[in-house]
Amino acid sequence: MPHPFSALSPDMVMSAVESVGVWPAGEPFALNSYENRVLMFRDDEGGRWVVKFYRPARWTNEAIQEEHDFLQELKDAQVPVVAPWRNDVNSSLHTFQQFRFALFPQYAGQAPELDNPSHLFALGEVLGCLHSVSCKKAFQYRARLSFEGGIADAEERVLSSRWLNKHQQRAYRQVVQKIVRQPSGHAIDQTTMIRTHGDCHLGNVLGRDESFTLVDFDDCIMAPAIQDIWMLLPVNDPTSWRVQLSEIIEGYEEAHPFPHEQVALIEPLRAYRLVRHTAWLVSRWNDPAFPRAFPWLAESGYWDQHIRQLEQQCLQLEKPIWLA
Repeated sequence: MPHPFSALSPDMVMSAVESVGVWPAGEPFALNSYENRVLMFRDDEGGRWVVKFYRPARWTNEAIQEEHDFLQELKDAQVPVVAPWRNDVNSSLHTFQQFRFALFPQYAGQAPELDNPSHLFALGEVLGCLHSVSCKKAFQYRARLSFEGGIADAEERVLSSRWLNKHQQRAYRQVVQKIVRQPSGHAIDQTTMIRTHGDCHLGNVLGRDESFTLVDFDDCIMAPAIQDIWMLLPVNDPTSWRVQLSEIIEGYEEAHPFPHEQVALIEPLRAYRLVRHTAWLVSRWNDPAFPRAFPWLAESGYWDQHIRQLEQQCLQLEKPIWLA
């Protein structure tokens, strides 16, 4: 059965954009995106745009609209984000045939340099500004991070796939259960969760000089504030880890109190992402873009490597790098 995105031809993209009164000057250019389909184009007046077609059946309309409204709230509060374009009746989520899509003004920039203290300070300040607004209310339709529940869901998806042999299944199950049993993972307090970007890595931070903008809030969720910080830190270098976090904290506290008590959640959140990311790849394998981009998933050696990586992460849960 063809994947739904197979129907998203260049002509359909052009027709969808034109249906909301924006007129492309040429054929759109596909950007690297796997969960959704994201393309860049210029309009007939020279304006640069990004159009995002949402993966069918992933989010409800309410959840997507909540992301858009959050971005507009942040923009109105002068937090540097890219909010979706709205038409004359203030709609930001549009439909064309079977697809839902949104338009964003294109923002060009470069990722921050994590060995540059001024970049880290500026990045911390942006995140502090983000959280000073995001903590004022809660999402109603977006996901809420659940350490045990999220890992259990990922484990089920991986073990129900055809990828692991019996030995790997047994080893995978054992290491994932070891992660779940770690007390540090259960320290994630639901009452301290706020609206977060959710996927705040360097690819989603773009800058000009020392001014940075956050992009792609597609995974925004209710989570601890540290969720938007830990992915920006080095994995295996305790000295750099401390220095870089110190600079981020200094900038963050220009706008909002830093949650120092959440530093202990960094390794549980890293473990959570490691488990969830691989399950995501498995669950998207019927999308032709995934076998092309991640062919190593089908190799037995990948699963041996992934299990070893999870075992090493268990050691970090027992003795985090920031205590070294």
